[in-house]
Amino acid sequence: MNEVKLKKKKSRLADTWRRLKKNKVAVVSLVVLILLFLMALFAPLLAPYDYDEVNYSNSFNHGDREHLLGTDKLGRDVLSRILYGSRQSLQIGIYSTAFAAVFGIFIGAIAGYFGGWTDNLLMRFLDIYQGIPMFLLTVTMAAVLGPSLRNAIIAIAISSISGYARLMRASILTVREMEYIEAAKSIDVSTPRIIRKHIIPNAISPLIVSITMSLGGSVLAGAGLSFIGLGVQPPIPEWGAMISEARSFLRAHGYLAMYPGLFVMITVLAFNLLGDGLRDALDPRQKR
Repeated sequence: MNEVKLKKKKSRLADTWRRLKKNKVAVVSLVVLILLFLMALFAPLLAPYDYDEVNYSNSFNHGDREHLLGTDKLGRDVLSRILYGSRQSLQIGIYSTAFAAVFGIFIGAIAGYFGGWTDNLLMRFLDIYQGIPMFLLTVTMAAVLGPSLRNAIIAIAISSISGYARLMRASILTVREMEYIEAAKSIDVSTPRIIRKHIIPNAISPLIVSITMSLGGSVLAGAGLSFIGLGVQPPIPEWGAMISEARSFLRAHGYLAMYPGLFVMITVLAFNLLGDGLRDALDPRQKR
């Protein structure tokens, strides 16, 4: 029985991968993201200098053999800071999205499965919750908690929960009426097991797409918080913080903002394009 289930899972993954490979843009985006993750993972090995190594005599170097992307006002190597900064930016995106997805899926599963007053209570709360603009809520929470990487992650995550909860609820409203759910109920399978083993796995496909796209949005939100001083704090580099530090030198030394801004753009675009590809690959109407 377990072997049959394992084969079904493998065949489903293989089928999804086969359809995803046909989308060249999505494959390129996946490769770009893998390179970005490797860059963050091996930043200490790839960076030619320490991110906080200061050399005042070589400040505002626009680029040479020793400093390929130049140096900032303190003579710190821009390439090294971008490589180390990728760690902070991707951490914000991954951890905040994971936190929001777990809690959102849990809330949405309860609301969608039980319905009735439970559904109404949770959905009305989310209506009020979503009445506050997301970035305003994120900034407010980050300001209350205090500027740091951890607090930026918490602020972005809490601001994103409602979207996952609503999407999960909508998926479960469709799945809960299926025959296999009725069969599980008829043999007295416990409610938590039904939700965990049958409801969530069969309603998760739209969430996968949403999570992939939200990763880019979380990276962008983290950069925004760091830009206004509520995210990662100096001297630790982060792409948004690097852009903020370059504001005073945009006319004379625009490269200081251009390079980290380019990495933010590439990361967000890659996540969005991969999400589009996954949406098509997971859509059963696309099978052929």
